[in-house]
Amino acid sequence: MSNAESSTSRRFPAHDDNRDHEIESLAEFDRVVTAGSLAGHRVQSVDLTDRTFALLSTDTTESVFLGCVMEPDAAAKIRAGGSLVFPPVPDLPFDPYRGSLYGPDELFAQLAETGYDATPDARAYHWYQETKSDGDIFCSMLRSIHDDAVSDALDEHLAGAQVVGIMGGHALRRDGADYAGAARLGRRLTRDGLTVATGGGPGAMEAANLGAYTAPFEDGMLDAALERLAKAPHFTESITEWARAAFAVRQDRPGGGASVGIPTWFYGHEPPNVFATHIAKYFVNAVREDGLLARSNAGVVFLPGAAGTVQEIFDNATPNYYGSRGEPTPMVLVNREHWTETLPTWPLLRALAADRPMAARIALVDSVDEAPEALSRLRSGTVS
Repeated sequence: MSNAESSTSRRFPAHDDNRDHEIESLAEFDRVVTAGSLAGHRVQSVDLTDRTFALLSTDTTESVFLGCVMEPDAAAKIRAGGSLVFPPVPDLPFDPYRGSLYGPDELFAQLAETGYDATPDARAYHWYQETKSDGDIFCSMLRSIHDDAVSDALDEHLAGAQVVGIMGGHALRRDGADYAGAARLGRRLTRDGLTVATGGGPGAMEAANLGAYTAPFEDGMLDAALERLAKAPHFTESITEWARAAFAVRQDRPGGGASVGIPTWFYGHEPPNVFATHIAKYFVNAVREDGLLARSNAGVVFLPGAAGTVQEIFDNATPNYYGSRGEPTPMVLVNREHWTETLPTWPLLRALAADRPMAARIALVDSVDEAPEALSRLRSGTVS
Protein backbone atom coordinates (compact mmCIF):
# COMPACT_ATOMS: atom_id res chain seq x y z
CA MET A 1 0.00 0.00 0.00
CA SER A 2 1.37 3.43 -0.93
CA ASN A 3 1.80 6.21 1.62
CA ALA A 4 -1.10 8.10 0.01
CA GLU A 5 -3.37 5.05 0.20
CA SER A 6 -2.36 4.40 3.81
CA SER A 7 -3.06 8.02 4.75
CA THR A 8 -6.49 7.95 3.11
CA SER A 9 -7.49 4.67 4.78
CA ARG A 10 -6.50 6.08 8.19
CA ARG A 11 -8.52 9.25 7.65
CA PHE A 12 -11.57 7.57 6.12
CA PRO A 13 -11.68 4.01 7.54
CA ALA A 14 -14.24 1.42 6.56
CA HIS A 15 -17.03 1.23 9.13
CA ASP A 16 -18.56 -1.83 10.70
CA ASP A 17 -21.65 -3.00 8.84
CA ASN A 18 -23.74 -2.93 12.00
CA ARG A 19 -23.26 0.82 12.52
CA ASP A 20 -25.21 3.40 10.59
CA HIS A 21 -22.93 6.27 9.59
CA GLU A 22 -25.15 7.63 6.82
CA ILE A 23 -27.26 10.73 7.39
CA GLU A 24 -29.93 11.25 4.74
CA SER A 25 -32.34 13.74 6.30
CA LEU A 26 -32.31 16.85 8.45
CA ALA A 27 -33.99 14.93 11.27
CA GLU A 28 -31.18 12.37 11.26
CA PHE A 29 -28.61 15.17 11.22
CA ASP A 30 -30.18 16.85 14.26
CA ARG A 31 -30.34 13.54 16.11
CA VAL A 32 -26.66 12.82 15.53
CA VAL A 33 -25.58 16.35 16.47
CA THR A 34 -27.58 16.10 19.69
CA ALA A 35 -25.63 12.93 20.49
CA GLY A 36 -22.47 15.01 20.26
CA SER A 37 -20.42 14.25 17.14
CA LEU A 38 -20.55 14.04 13.34
CA ALA A 39 -17.15 12.37 13.18
CA GLY A 40 -16.96 9.62 10.59
CA HIS A 41 -20.43 10.20 9.21
CA ARG A 42 -21.49 10.49 5.57
CA VAL A 43 -24.12 13.17 5.02
CA GLN A 44 -26.03 12.81 1.74
CA SER A 45 -27.87 15.62 0.00
CA VAL A 46 -29.16 17.42 3.11
CA ASP A 47 -29.81 21.18 3.08
CA LEU A 48 -27.68 22.41 5.98
CA THR A 49 -28.07 26.13 5.30
CA ASP A 50 -29.74 26.62 8.69
CA ARG A 51 -27.32 24.38 10.58
CA THR A 52 -24.18 26.53 10.35
CA PHE A 53 -23.77 26.80 14.13
CA ALA A 54 -24.02 23.02 14.50
CA LEU A 55 -21.41 22.46 11.78
CA LEU A 56 -19.03 25.01 13.30
CA SER A 57 -19.37 23.67 16.84
CA THR A 58 -19.49 19.90 16.25
CA ASP A 59 -16.66 17.48 15.59
CA THR A 60 -16.69 16.60 11.88
CA THR A 61 -13.44 14.65 11.77
CA GLU A 62 -13.29 12.03 8.98
CA SER A 63 -16.76 13.01 7.79
CA VAL A 64 -17.89 13.29 4.17
CA PHE A 65 -20.58 15.68 2.95
CA LEU A 66 -22.11 14.71 -0.40
CA GLY A 67 -24.11 17.39 -2.19
CA CYS A 68 -25.10 19.21 0.99
CA VAL A 69 -26.02 22.89 0.73
CA MET A 70 -24.19 24.86 3.43
CA GLU A 71 -22.77 28.29 4.17
CA PRO A 72 -19.20 28.95 2.95
CA ASP A 73 -17.75 29.32 6.46
CA ALA A 74 -19.17 25.96 7.48
CA ALA A 75 -17.72 24.28 4.39
CA ALA A 76 -14.35 25.95 5.03
CA LYS A 77 -14.27 24.71 8.63
CA ILE A 78 -15.05 21.14 7.58
CA ARG A 79 -12.36 21.15 4.89
CA ALA A 80 -9.83 22.70 7.25
CA GLY A 81 -10.33 19.73 9.56
CA GLY A 82 -9.36 17.36 6.76
CA SER A 83 -12.84 16.14 5.89
CA LEU A 84 -14.39 16.09 2.43
CA VAL A 85 -17.11 18.33 1.00
CA PHE A 86 -18.57 17.42 -2.40
CA PRO A 87 -20.68 20.46 -3.29
CA PRO A 88 -24.01 20.29 -5.11
CA VAL A 89 -23.77 20.39 -8.89
CA PRO A 90 -25.83 23.28 -10.31
CA ASP A 91 -28.29 23.00 -13.19
CA LEU A 92 -28.67 19.21 -13.12
CA PRO A 93 -32.16 17.72 -13.54
CA PHE A 94 -31.27 15.06 -10.93
CA ASP A 95 -29.37 14.82 -7.65
CA PRO A 96 -26.31 12.56 -8.05
CA TYR A 97 -25.83 12.30 -4.28
CA ARG A 98 -29.42 11.44 -3.36
CA GLY A 99 -29.91 9.40 -0.23
CA SER A 100 -33.30 7.87 -1.03
CA LEU A 101 -35.20 6.19 -3.83
CA TYR A 102 -37.41 8.13 -6.18
CA GLY A 103 -41.16 8.28 -5.87
CA PRO A 104 -43.68 8.75 -8.69
CA ASP A 105 -44.60 12.25 -7.54
CA GLU A 106 -40.97 13.36 -7.75
CA LEU A 107 -40.26 11.93 -11.19
CA PHE A 108 -43.54 13.20 -12.63
CA ALA A 109 -43.60 16.64 -11.00
CA GLN A 110 -45.21 19.22 -13.34
CA LEU A 111 -47.08 16.50 -15.25
CA ALA A 112 -50.52 17.88 -14.42
CA GLU A 113 -49.59 21.47 -15.27
CA THR A 114 -47.38 21.19 -18.36
CA GLY A 115 -47.21 17.56 -19.48
CA TYR A 116 -44.55 14.88 -19.44
CA ASP A 117 -41.80 16.73 -21.31
CA ALA A 118 -41.39 19.18 -18.42
CA THR A 119 -41.06 16.50 -15.72
CA PRO A 120 -37.77 15.72 -13.95
CA ASP A 121 -37.89 12.24 -15.51
CA ALA A 122 -38.03 13.60 -19.04
CA ARG A 123 -35.42 16.28 -18.34
CA ALA A 124 -33.00 13.71 -16.89
CA TYR A 125 -33.42 11.60 -20.03
CA HIS A 126 -32.73 14.60 -22.26
CA TRP A 127 -29.59 15.39 -20.23
CA TYR A 128 -28.48 11.78 -20.63
CA GLN A 129 -29.07 11.91 -24.38
CA GLU A 130 -26.98 15.07 -24.65
CA THR A 131 -24.05 13.81 -22.55
CA LYS A 132 -23.79 10.05 -23.00
CA SER A 133 -21.60 10.14 -26.09
CA ASP A 134 -19.59 13.35 -25.66
CA GLY A 135 -16.78 11.68 -23.72
CA ASP A 136 -16.97 14.15 -20.83
CA ILE A 137 -15.53 12.37 -17.80
CA PHE A 138 -17.37 14.75 -15.47
CA CYS A 139 -20.77 13.73 -16.84
CA SER A 140 -19.91 10.02 -16.77
CA MET A 141 -18.71 10.45 -13.19
CA LEU A 142 -22.02 12.08 -12.23
CA ARG A 143 -23.95 9.19 -13.76
CA SER A 144 -21.83 6.68 -11.86
CA ILE A 145 -22.19 8.50 -8.55
CA HIS A 146 -25.94 8.74 -9.06
CA ASP A 147 -26.33 5.04 -9.85
CA ASP A 148 -24.20 4.02 -6.87
CA ALA A 149 -26.28 6.24 -4.58
CA VAL A 150 -29.47 4.67 -5.93
CA SER A 151 -28.09 1.17 -5.33
CA ASP A 152 -27.24 2.11 -1.75
CA ALA A 153 -30.76 3.46 -1.20
CA LEU A 154 -32.28 0.35 -2.78
CA ASP A 155 -30.33 -1.98 -0.49
CA GLU A 156 -31.43 0.02 2.54
CA HIS A 157 -35.06 -0.09 1.42
CA LEU A 158 -35.07 -3.85 0.74
CA ALA A 159 -33.14 -4.91 3.83
CA GLY A 160 -34.84 -8.01 5.25
CA ALA A 161 -37.49 -8.20 2.49
CA GLN A 162 -38.42 -11.28 0.51
CA VAL A 163 -38.31 -9.91 -3.02
CA VAL A 164 -39.89 -11.56 -6.05
CA GLY A 165 -39.04 -10.18 -9.47
CA ILE A 166 -41.69 -10.06 -12.19
CA MET A 167 -40.22 -9.70 -15.66
CA GLY A 168 -42.11 -9.05 -18.87
CA GLY A 169 -42.29 -6.86 -21.93
CA HIS A 170 -43.26 -3.21 -22.18
CA ALA A 171 -45.64 -3.76 -25.08
CA LEU A 172 -48.68 -5.07 -23.17
CA ARG A 173 -51.69 -2.82 -23.54
CA ARG A 174 -53.73 -1.90 -20.51
CA ASP A 175 -56.93 -3.11 -22.18
CA GLY A 176 -55.69 -6.69 -22.73
CA ALA A 177 -56.20 -9.94 -20.82
CA ASP A 178 -52.46 -10.47 -20.33
CA TYR A 179 -52.14 -7.10 -18.63
CA ALA A 180 -54.97 -8.01 -16.25
CA GLY A 181 -53.30 -11.35 -15.56
CA ALA A 182 -49.99 -9.71 -14.68
CA ALA A 183 -51.86 -7.36 -12.33
CA ARG A 184 -53.55 -10.28 -10.57
CA LEU A 185 -50.12 -11.88 -10.16
CA GLY A 186 -48.67 -8.77 -8.51
CA ARG A 187 -51.68 -8.54 -6.21
CA ARG A 188 -51.49 -12.20 -5.17
CA LEU A 189 -47.74 -12.15 -4.46
CA THR A 190 -48.05 -8.95 -2.43
CA ARG A 191 -50.87 -10.44 -0.40
CA ASP A 192 -48.63 -13.45 0.19
CA GLY A 193 -46.18 -11.15 1.97
CA LEU A 194 -43.62 -10.79 -0.82
CA THR A 195 -42.19 -7.55 -2.14
CA VAL A 196 -42.84 -7.25 -5.87
CA ALA A 197 -40.01 -5.78 -7.93
CA THR A 198 -40.23 -5.07 -11.65
CA GLY A 199 -38.28 -3.29 -14.35
CA GLY A 200 -40.42 -0.29 -13.48
CA GLY A 201 -41.65 0.51 -16.98
CA PRO A 202 -44.94 0.16 -18.87
CA GLY A 203 -46.71 -3.00 -20.00
CA ALA A 204 -46.28 -6.13 -17.89
CA MET A 205 -44.07 -4.21 -15.48
CA GLU A 206 -46.72 -1.60 -14.79
CA ALA A 207 -49.38 -4.28 -14.47
CA ALA A 208 -47.45 -6.11 -11.74
CA ASN A 209 -46.83 -2.88 -9.82
CA LEU A 210 -50.52 -2.00 -10.25
CA GLY A 211 -51.49 -5.34 -8.76
CA ALA A 212 -49.23 -4.74 -5.77
CA TYR A 213 -50.76 -1.30 -5.31
CA THR A 214 -54.30 -2.74 -5.25
CA ALA A 215 -53.43 -5.55 -2.81
CA PRO A 216 -54.75 -3.85 0.37
CA PHE A 217 -58.11 -3.04 -1.24
CA GLU A 218 -61.14 -5.12 -2.14
CA ASP A 219 -60.82 -7.23 -5.29
CA GLY A 220 -63.17 -4.96 -7.23
CA MET A 221 -60.70 -2.09 -6.93
CA LEU A 222 -58.40 -3.74 -9.49
CA ASP A 223 -61.29 -4.27 -11.91
CA ALA A 224 -62.26 -0.60 -11.63
CA ALA A 225 -58.67 0.49 -12.13
CA LEU A 226 -58.29 -1.64 -15.25
CA GLU A 227 -61.44 -0.15 -16.72
CA ARG A 228 -60.21 3.36 -16.08
CA LEU A 229 -56.68 2.71 -17.38
CA ALA A 230 -58.04 1.17 -20.58
CA LYS A 231 -59.00 4.66 -21.74
CA ALA A 232 -55.26 5.41 -22.14
CA PRO A 233 -54.14 1.95 -23.23
CA HIS A 234 -50.52 2.51 -24.24
CA PHE A 235 -47.79 5.01 -23.50
CA THR A 236 -46.78 5.38 -27.16
CA GLU A 237 -50.01 7.22 -27.89
CA SER A 238 -49.32 9.91 -25.27
CA ILE A 239 -47.05 9.53 -22.25
CA THR A 240 -48.80 12.48 -20.63
CA GLU A 241 -52.29 10.97 -20.86
CA TRP A 242 -50.95 7.49 -20.00
CA ALA A 243 -49.40 8.81 -16.78
CA ARG A 244 -52.32 11.07 -15.91
CA ALA A 245 -54.71 8.11 -16.06
CA ALA A 246 -52.54 6.20 -13.60
CA PHE A 247 -52.28 9.14 -11.21
CA ALA A 248 -56.07 9.45 -11.31
CA VAL A 249 -56.35 5.85 -10.08
CA ARG A 250 -53.89 6.55 -7.27
CA GLN A 251 -55.63 9.76 -6.26
CA ASP A 252 -59.00 8.03 -6.07
CA ARG A 253 -57.58 5.28 -3.84
CA PRO A 254 -54.49 6.58 -2.03
CA GLY A 255 -52.41 4.41 0.29
CA GLY A 256 -51.94 1.39 -1.93
CA GLY A 257 -49.55 -1.48 -1.40
CA ALA A 258 -45.80 -0.97 -1.71
CA SER A 259 -43.66 -2.34 -4.52
CA VAL A 260 -40.42 -1.51 -6.28
CA GLY A 261 -39.75 -0.42 -9.85
CA ILE A 262 -36.22 -0.45 -11.28
CA PRO A 263 -36.28 1.37 -14.65
CA THR A 264 -33.52 3.03 -16.65
CA TRP A 265 -32.94 6.19 -18.63
CA PHE A 266 -31.09 4.01 -21.14
CA TYR A 267 -34.59 3.15 -22.38
CA GLY A 268 -35.78 6.69 -21.84
CA HIS A 269 -38.54 6.40 -24.40
CA GLU A 270 -40.20 4.03 -21.90
CA PRO A 271 -41.44 6.12 -18.96
CA PRO A 272 -41.49 4.69 -15.43
CA ASN A 273 -44.87 3.60 -14.17
CA VAL A 274 -46.47 5.40 -11.25
CA PHE A 275 -47.78 2.33 -9.40
CA ALA A 276 -44.33 1.39 -8.12
CA THR A 277 -44.22 3.23 -4.81
CA HIS A 278 -40.41 3.14 -4.67
CA ILE A 279 -38.39 3.68 -7.83
CA ALA A 280 -34.69 2.99 -8.31
CA LYS A 281 -33.97 4.58 -11.66
CA TYR A 282 -30.53 4.12 -13.24
CA PHE A 283 -28.54 5.55 -16.11
CA VAL A 284 -26.56 2.35 -16.73
CA ASN A 285 -28.86 -0.44 -17.87
CA ALA A 286 -26.40 -3.25 -17.08
CA VAL A 287 -26.24 -2.16 -13.44
CA ARG A 288 -30.03 -1.94 -13.35
CA GLU A 289 -30.60 -5.37 -14.92
CA ASP A 290 -28.12 -7.24 -12.74
CA GLY A 291 -29.24 -5.38 -9.63
CA LEU A 292 -32.90 -6.25 -10.14
CA LEU A 293 -32.18 -9.95 -10.60
CA ALA A 294 -29.63 -10.12 -7.78
CA ARG A 295 -32.09 -8.60 -5.31
CA SER A 296 -34.92 -11.00 -6.27
CA ASN A 297 -34.03 -13.38 -3.46
CA ALA A 298 -37.47 -15.05 -3.43
CA GLY A 299 -37.37 -15.89 -7.13
CA VAL A 300 -38.35 -14.45 -10.49
CA VAL A 301 -41.48 -14.89 -12.60
CA PHE A 302 -40.92 -14.40 -16.33
CA LEU A 303 -43.99 -13.35 -18.29
CA PRO A 304 -44.03 -13.51 -22.09
CA GLY A 305 -41.62 -11.01 -23.60
CA ALA A 306 -39.11 -10.54 -26.37
CA ALA A 307 -35.33 -10.01 -26.48
CA GLY A 308 -35.11 -8.16 -23.18
CA THR A 309 -36.97 -10.84 -21.26
CA VAL A 310 -34.95 -13.62 -22.90
CA GLN A 311 -31.79 -11.84 -21.83
CA GLU A 312 -33.12 -11.55 -18.27
CA ILE A 313 -33.87 -15.28 -18.14
CA PHE A 314 -30.27 -16.21 -18.89
CA ASP A 315 -28.85 -13.36 -16.83
CA ASN A 316 -30.70 -14.98 -13.95
CA ALA A 317 -29.81 -18.53 -14.97
CA THR A 318 -26.06 -17.89 -15.02
CA PRO A 319 -25.52 -17.30 -11.26
CA ASN A 320 -28.01 -20.10 -10.55
CA TYR A 321 -25.93 -22.42 -12.75
CA TYR A 322 -22.61 -21.51 -11.15
CA GLY A 323 -23.92 -20.96 -7.64
CA SER A 324 -22.19 -17.60 -7.52
CA ARG A 325 -24.93 -16.11 -5.32
CA GLY A 326 -25.33 -19.17 -3.14
CA GLU A 327 -28.35 -21.43 -3.46
CA PRO A 328 -30.21 -21.08 -6.78
CA THR A 329 -33.36 -19.00 -6.64
CA PRO A 330 -36.68 -20.03 -8.23
CA MET A 331 -37.41 -19.24 -11.87
CA VAL A 332 -40.98 -19.58 -13.15
CA LEU A 333 -41.66 -19.11 -16.88
CA VAL A 334 -45.28 -18.34 -17.76
CA ASN A 335 -46.98 -19.40 -21.03
CA ARG A 336 -45.87 -22.75 -22.35
CA GLU A 337 -46.52 -21.95 -26.00
CA HIS A 338 -44.52 -18.72 -25.87
CA TRP A 339 -41.44 -20.23 -24.18
CA THR A 340 -41.42 -23.53 -26.10
CA GLU A 341 -42.54 -22.50 -29.59
CA THR A 342 -42.56 -18.73 -30.15
CA LEU A 343 -39.24 -18.20 -28.36
CA PRO A 344 -38.06 -21.71 -27.36
CA THR A 345 -36.18 -20.61 -24.28
CA TRP A 346 -37.47 -23.33 -21.95
CA PRO A 347 -35.75 -26.29 -23.67
CA LEU A 348 -32.40 -24.53 -23.45
CA LEU A 349 -32.96 -23.52 -19.83
CA ARG A 350 -33.93 -27.06 -18.90
CA ALA A 351 -30.90 -28.51 -20.71
CA LEU A 352 -28.65 -26.01 -18.94
CA ALA A 353 -30.11 -26.97 -15.55
CA ALA A 354 -29.77 -30.73 -16.04
CA ASP A 355 -27.84 -32.38 -13.22
CA ARG A 356 -27.38 -29.05 -11.47
CA PRO A 357 -28.99 -27.88 -8.20
CA MET A 358 -30.93 -25.29 -10.21
CA ALA A 359 -32.91 -28.08 -11.88
CA ALA A 360 -35.16 -28.19 -8.83
CA ARG A 361 -35.69 -24.44 -8.99
CA ILE A 362 -37.15 -23.96 -12.48
CA ALA A 363 -40.72 -24.41 -13.66
CA LEU A 364 -42.85 -23.78 -16.74
CA VAL A 365 -46.57 -23.07 -16.30
CA ASP A 366 -49.39 -22.51 -18.77
CA SER A 367 -51.02 -19.45 -17.21
CA VAL A 368 -50.17 -16.57 -14.95
CA ASP A 369 -52.66 -17.80 -12.36
CA GLU A 370 -50.51 -20.91 -11.84
CA ALA A 371 -47.35 -18.92 -11.15
CA PRO A 372 -47.83 -18.20 -7.41
CA GLU A 373 -48.25 -21.88 -6.55
CA ALA A 374 -45.28 -22.83 -8.71
CA LEU A 375 -43.15 -20.18 -7.06
CA SER A 376 -44.21 -21.34 -3.60
CA ARG A 377 -43.39 -24.94 -4.50
CA LEU A 378 -39.94 -24.07 -5.77
CA ARG A 379 -39.21 -21.90 -2.75
CA SER A 380 -40.12 -24.72 -0.40
CA GLY A 381 -37.99 -27.20 -2.30
CA THR A 382 -40.91 -29.40 -3.33
CA VAL A 383 -40.60 -30.87 -6.81
CA SER A 384 -43.81 -31.97 -8.51
